[in-house]
Amino acid sequence: MKSNNYLKLHISVLLAGFTGIFGKLIKLNEGLLVFYRLWFAFLLFCGLLSLAKKFPKESFKDAVKLMGVGALLGLHFLLFYGSIKYANVSVGVVCYSLVGFFTVIFQPLIEKTKFSWSELCYSLIAVLGIGLIFNFDTGNRFGIVLGVLSAAVFALYTIYNKIIDKNSKSMLFYELGGGALFMTAIMPFYLCFNHVQTILPAFSDFIYLLVLAFFCTIGLYILHIQALKTISPFTVSLCGNLEPLYGIGIAVLFLGEAKELNLTFYIGMLLILSSVFLQSYMKNKTLGTENQTA
Repeated sequence: MKSNNYLKLHISVLLAGFTGIFGKLIKLNEGLLVFYRLWFAFLLFCGLLSLAKKFPKESFKDAVKLMGVGALLGLHFLLFYGSIKYANVSVGVVCYSLVGFFTVIFQPLIEKTKFSWSELCYSLIAVLGIGLIFNFDTGNRFGIVLGVLSAAVFALYTIYNKIIDKNSKSMLFYELGGGALFMTAIMPFYLCFNHVQTILPAFSDFIYLLVLAFFCTIGLYILHIQALKTISPFTVSLCGNLEPLYGIGIAVLFLGEAKELNLTFYIGMLLILSSVFLQSYMKNKTLGTENQTA
């Protein structure tokens, strides 16, 4: 049973790695892409809930909170796909690795806890890696800025998700709905500054969006929750650190991005990944010491 959940966990991380490639394949701009992704995912999930006859119910106050967190998710998607559109998949997923750095900064401020100076030092290695990529990869600077902002927003999303801590079905339902409504509200303003010939997806984009919504949004989330039933959150988090590697590997394999990446990018990427795994190793060591003491 546990081995099956490990398989589900790795499939969920692999699916997360594919989200970037869909961002490059879909011809719609990042705003329309996220708009359709969230609405398709929300409606498909409503269909699944309708078949199961198990719609989640929360108080108005909790529903509003969850929908607000969903708006953060929508903003994260918007910035993440903007990073990919203005740079490439590799830049987008590498910048995503800064989520740990921003979590170290934001979590003590939001939850009123002490700063972990050791984790902050490890995270600064990731900042150095982004700095290297930013300084030498001048053609993708705007995409890098969007990717960094995307990581910051996702860190906030993760922290508030943990604080609210509701049933996973309720969280997915209200957050997808909140994200979809957020994108609906901002799209008229967004399209004023990003003129497009058509707001409707082509047939190929429509198919990609359905796959992205069903497998890489609903399916990814369900597999992730099922894995958590028998696998510790730390192990799940550690496995999630493989997402940038999967994302870059997929981009190089299917999009031929290797020719766009220079030596400085790879050095910066190694620094970022070293930071991520160093934090994971030290946290695992700390947890082991605490368990022995207990």
